[in-house]
Amino acid sequence: MKRLFIFLLFISISLVLNAQRYKPSPANVAARKEFQDMKFGMFIHWGVFSILGDGEWVMTNKNIKVEDYKRLQDFFNPTAFDAKKWVSTAKNAGMKYITFVTRHHDGFSNWDTRQSDWKITNTPYGKDVLAELAKECKAQNIKLFLYYSLLDWSRNDYHYQTGKTGKGTGRTERGHWEDYIAFMKAQLTELLTNYGEIGGIWFDGHWDQLDNDKDKSLKSKVDWHYDSIYALIHKLQPQCLIGNNHHLSPIEGEDFQMFEKDLPGKNTTGFGGASISHLPLETCETMNDSWGFKITDRKYKTVKQLIHYLVNDAGRDANLLLNVGPMPNGVIQPENVDTLAKVGDWMKKHGNTIYGTRGNVIDVQDWGLVTGKGKSLYIHVLNKITQTFITLPKLKGKVISVTIMENGMKLRFKQTKDKTIIYLDGVTMDDIDTIIELKIK
Repeated sequence: MKRLFIFLLFISISLVLNAQRYKPSPANVAARKEFQDMKFGMFIHWGVFSILGDGEWVMTNKNIKVEDYKRLQDFFNPTAFDAKKWVSTAKNAGMKYITFVTRHHDGFSNWDTRQSDWKITNTPYGKDVLAELAKECKAQNIKLFLYYSLLDWSRNDYHYQTGKTGKGTGRTERGHWEDYIAFMKAQLTELLTNYGEIGGIWFDGHWDQLDNDKDKSLKSKVDWHYDSIYALIHKLQPQCLIGNNHHLSPIEGEDFQMFEKDLPGKNTTGFGGASISHLPLETCETMNDSWGFKITDRKYKTVKQLIHYLVNDAGRDANLLLNVGPMPNGVIQPENVDTLAKVGDWMKKHGNTIYGTRGNVIDVQDWGLVTGKGKSLYIHVLNKITQTFITLPKLKGKVISVTIMENGMKLRFKQTKDKTIIYLDGVTMDDIDTIIELKIK
């Protein structure tokens, strides 16, 4: 009898746990596939912090007091903001979605929220830029994702005492954490109710509440109420994807995994150490060294570097979310616009080897990577090779043709049980990417 009771108790617990597990809706599953197909997006970091021209972390980096920092609201007047130009710049670059910072760590809201007076509609500009951006994204068939900061350097009800950042912003009163959670839920409800279909919510800031010195397991010191927050998002818009830049393995209820300034599996920054999940993947990266506008940052990446980053992501089955930090007047820097246009020219010619493909076809090679779609494999030779051939490990299926995509030149090949050798006699290698298409039977 005792064994039967234990067995029934185990079954009951299992049923409860299974009932609590997140099961994505059919609309969400379809949105995940579409997200993987898009491959290339634009990140936009912009707000009152742009005025100071020193990046989006300027408030905490310079220990600016809340009462002083909020003066920026009185002269934030981006009269040159043009949603059509922003979206057109993304589209001309070959980007399929935009992730817009609705609220960064300084707490300033880039939409007409009813939950706070610290917002763009209380500036001299007075307009809801998110409404304009959402309208233009729909007009140009660009998916709109929304970045939302979990931490806040300006509110008293955020646990700033236990947070690692924002210590010098002059807050002395301590509010209630539950009020802060309610505030975030109310704002997220606005974002997912008033601006049409949203592709996804991109959370950031969880890491502020990690006791890295005392807790080696990186357990959060506060309850973020992700279960109810994630459930709210999926209830309001079932197809809406959730990602969280916590630098950890995905949490229950999340729909994609991002890697900050690192390719999946790499950890050059210290942010990318999390194991790669089965979820759709994304890398976010800057065009220079900064996310928000920094007037002294001229370390611009070249067109070649950015294309290689995009191909490296695609070959690893990930998207590239490439950032711009518009100037305080609302204009994307001309240097960025010019570079993005050149990336777009490359994508017009070669985008079919990126869009809709899947990566991890074979392991990353010294010479480059492979993407695949249908019965085609696309070999991207990014790096210089000294020999007149390249070797692929064992492939699934029989190779029936090998072609240089730039000029249609047919290449000799030899396929065995263990490998495929492609001969490059007479091939002029492209300086950026020599793309070879393999047709598989």
